Amino acid sequence: MTDVHFTDHFFETADGPRIHWRDYPASGGESGLPVICLHGLTRNVRDFEDLAPMITATGRRVISISARGRGQSDHDPVVARYQPPTYADDVMALMASIGLTSAVFVGTSMGGLMTFIIADHQPGLVAAAVINDIGPEINSDGLDRIKSNVSSREPVTRWSDAAARTRQSNLAAFPKRDSDVAFWDDFARKTWDEREDGSIALAYDGALVDQMDEGGPLPDLWAFWTPFADIPTLVVRGGISDLLTPATVAEMKRRKPDLATVEVPDVGHAPFITEPEAWQAVEAFLGRVD
Repeated sequence: MTDVHFTDHFFETADGPRIHWRDYPASGGESGLPVICLHGLTRNVRDFEDLAPMITATGRRVISISARGRGQSDHDPVVARYQPPTYADDVMALMASIGLTSAVFVGTSMGGLMTFIIADHQPGLVAAAVINDIGPEINSDGLDRIKSNVSSREPVTRWSDAAARTRQSNLAAFPKRDSDVAFWDDFARKTWDEREDGSIALAYDGALVDQMDEGGPLPDLWAFWTPFADIPTLVVRGGISDLLTPATVAEMKRRKPDLATVEVPDVGHAPFITEPEAWQAVEAFLGRVD
């Protein structure tokens, strides 16, 4: 979106890699806490290029962050550090460096897990949260699909090929977009980069996916849901998501009766949150929090 104003910045982490982040100023002056947007496993700040302006129009500053190994953020030479706790530490350090003591978090998939960790470590930082298609129980079928989708990482030479690969990997999550050429081209340009030699490559370090494979079984994450008893929260679920099940959402709500929820029909993992159903719920939710 060429008419949207933002500035690009880099933050140097304590262990070396620089983290790329974007700062979108609130339209017409700030009228609420800033919003921090955290992406999924292999994504980057471009995931929020369409959502950020929608949020800034409500009077909130938006900060989107590319985790190390993604987008313009540095790759980490120590592959073992490609883990959500490391990424969460980076976010907390970045917030401290720019003087942010509290924010509304929007976390998609892995970004939701990062939000869980931040709320557990420093609950005061998370004033409210939008958790997008992730929960304390992660369906193994969805994890297996993600691993298989990101297993082919060879560069291509044309953007049309990148769009075709993007469609192949994500059509199950967006079946209604089957013939939408513009959608798949835009999706590809959010998730691939053109290199100096003219080749087009996925915009992440392949080693981070390999590290995911070596991570072993997932720990019990329900303890990370406990801090949200006192945090206003909206859960967005893709109506055909294979990662966040209706049963998990129901259990999240049982443990937090005031949990707001919305389901995006005909979308799997994960909604962009710009879908009408998702955005209507997010806009209303932001209107209820500071």
